[in-house]
Amino acid sequence: MRSGALLVVGDVVTDVVARYRGPLAVGTDTAASVRRVPGGAGANVACWAARRGGAEARLLGRVGADAAAWHERALAACGVRPCLVVDEQAPTGTVICLVDTGASAERTFLTDSGATLRLEPADWSDALLDCVARLHLSGYLLFSEPSRALAAVALKAARARGVPVSLDPASAGFLVELGVDRFLELVDGVDVLLPSRDEACLLTGLPDVAAAAAELSRRIPLVVAKQGADGALVARCGTVRARVPAVPATPRDTTGAGDAFTGAFLAALLKGATPEDAAAQGCRAGALAVRRLGGRPPSEEWTSAEGWGSAQE
Repeated sequence: MRSGALLVVGDVVTDVVARYRGPLAVGTDTAASVRRVPGGAGANVACWAARRGGAEARLLGRVGADAAAWHERALAACGVRPCLVVDEQAPTGTVICLVDTGASAERTFLTDSGATLRLEPADWSDALLDCVARLHLSGYLLFSEPSRALAAVALKAARARGVPVSLDPASAGFLVELGVDRFLELVDGVDVLLPSRDEACLLTGLPDVAAAAAELSRRIPLVVAKQGADGALVARCGTVRARVPAVPATPRDTTGAGDAFTGAFLAALLKGATPEDAAAQGCRAGALAVRRLGGRPPSEEWTSAEGWGSAQE
């Protein structure tokens, strides 16, 4: 076990969550409950690692001047040390999350990356790795040239210090645009890959998630495939070593459930848990995440101060 902090490098965005009961009425109005909450896969992972997992978590991200202070306060309220670069030319990234309030609570994202994908090597300092035991990269970094270059610099610096690196592919849709071969080239040297079911299958061309996770683990030492209500698979050396069951939950909003899993999983690894036990912690956090709105863990101090309403709003 390495003692130290978790450094997350990734996206910080403003989520506009619209909950509706389908189907959407195209060309006219659909009644919905709309909330503005802080989000971003990288930021969410850091918050779950700190608040649910008890880890010392830091976050490097890029935001616009329009919402920098708001996001810093939100991260600090979850126990995360924000290291935010303020972009004076681009606004903070915004994601519109359309959440069906039916049984699946499935969501659809409309994404304006804004300042998020403008992270660049100049935003990096090797000093960010001081006292860091694990580095986690959000897969969204791989979807623009500047942030790809930043990810490469961070990965190289971590490898030089012997700091293990994890990565979450982030988006099957963006993976298609980037290309599987290009993605696999970019993640060479990563120690832990945390794909969703769809991402694992896309990256291998295999329809079965267990076979896909096993195949990916021939390239990357540890692969943990997240399957939502079906739990998680832990694969190493070309073999699925464990099938971890999900924790039953009635979903209200599945936004950020995968981020919750990743944050709790990484925090558990920091404390010395086995990958299998860490995956069980991840499943518990994912179940908590789907019971509430938005992608962050509850923070009474923040919700009260900003007037969001209760965590179960």
